[in-house]
Amino acid sequence: MESIIGAQFCGIDFGTSNSTVALADASGARLIALEGTAVTLPSAVFWEPGAPQLYGRAAIAAYLEGQDGRLMRGLKSTLGSGLVNDKTSVGGRAVSFRDVLARFIGHLRKAQQAAAPGLDQVVLGRPVHFVDGDAAADTAAESVLAEIARDCGWREVAFQFEPIAAALHYETTVPREELVLIVDIGGGTSDVSVVRVGPGRAAQADRAGDILGNDGIRVGGTDFDRQLSLAEVMPHLGFLAPTRSGGVMPRHYYLDLATWHRINALYTARTASDLKALRAEVLRPELIDRLARLVEARQGHALAMRVEEAKIALSGAEAVRLALSDLTGGPNPMVRRDGFEAAAEALVARVRGLLSDVLAQAGIATDAIGTVFMTGGSSGLPVLHRVVAEVLPGVPVATGDMLGSVGTGLALEARRRFG
Repeated sequence: MESIIGAQFCGIDFGTSNSTVALADASGARLIALEGTAVTLPSAVFWEPGAPQLYGRAAIAAYLEGQDGRLMRGLKSTLGSGLVNDKTSVGGRAVSFRDVLARFIGHLRKAQQAAAPGLDQVVLGRPVHFVDGDAAADTAAESVLAEIARDCGWREVAFQFEPIAAALHYETTVPREELVLIVDIGGGTSDVSVVRVGPGRAAQADRAGDILGNDGIRVGGTDFDRQLSLAEVMPHLGFLAPTRSGGVMPRHYYLDLATWHRINALYTARTASDLKALRAEVLRPELIDRLARLVEARQGHALAMRVEEAKIALSGAEAVRLALSDLTGGPNPMVRRDGFEAAAEALVARVRGLLSDVLAQAGIATDAIGTVFMTGGSSGLPVLHRVVAEVLPGVPVATGDMLGSVGTGLALEARRRFG
């Protein structure tokens, strides 16, 4: 430990919905302020032609205030997909999603430099799988993120799985050795690990033997948003609306509108022309009028934020009213928790399967787990707590800093690797 006295080490959790930067020294790890006094930064960029980019809450505020520009969220979801090198039009100029990612990560780098000048080593968090069932795409996603980090000024870039980082954070709180099941459900992915933790293990240089099981799927909070939107909102805009020919409205407009990183794809003259033609084909043209109004005003992200707020509110209420009329001219529907959970049933089943798979991979019975530690911004959904209780009956569930545990764990990992 003497070699790291006075030294600082950096971990960065670049998340689909929120990001954090943490620094560790000999005494422990802490998150640094990224926007005012806030230690979390929404992973959002507002790109205004001829003006500096805005990030986080400032980016969202600029969009909601109607400033001329493009809001981009859910950027992490482009990693591992063909979208990362695609370009979108901003003020008449083509900008790649990779460039947008680089601007945002560069903003995190500036915050780190302000707090710890000269530090050029970093451990970045990553999901167990950026992409399900595609090892080549998964490797490519990590490579792109590493290249961007080096371009931003970090000389040495390492990675750690996000649930393992959460385990390192949790380990600082335990009085004795135990097996912990880490359930990290973020904005874009769900990751689960079985890890042996304890005060006597934290200083060990090699922790590979303490990881008994580790896996993940590309299911996260934005997927739950999407299912809620498709079930409760998009039908008011014409989703699955019957046409005069006996078919239904094309689905791709609604799928894009319900997917954070695809929303900007709708803001084209082609879409406006298509909707005008489709209006004459549907049996209820007023539904398409609502959709066209929303797209023309570029209020897709505002709609997605309302849906996300409703999802969060349903964690504490059986029903909430979703305010849409100012965006669409349509009704303000009531949405119920049971309806949301029914719409998300397939997603929940995948999380249940992930839990069972990781326990099988670890080769242990459920009663060998001492604690389930749930973290990540989407881990508070009641339906996910019920699934954990079903798979691991009677096992205590602990929660910590939902948005900060991965970042602080990554900084502890950086101290272990670079100290």
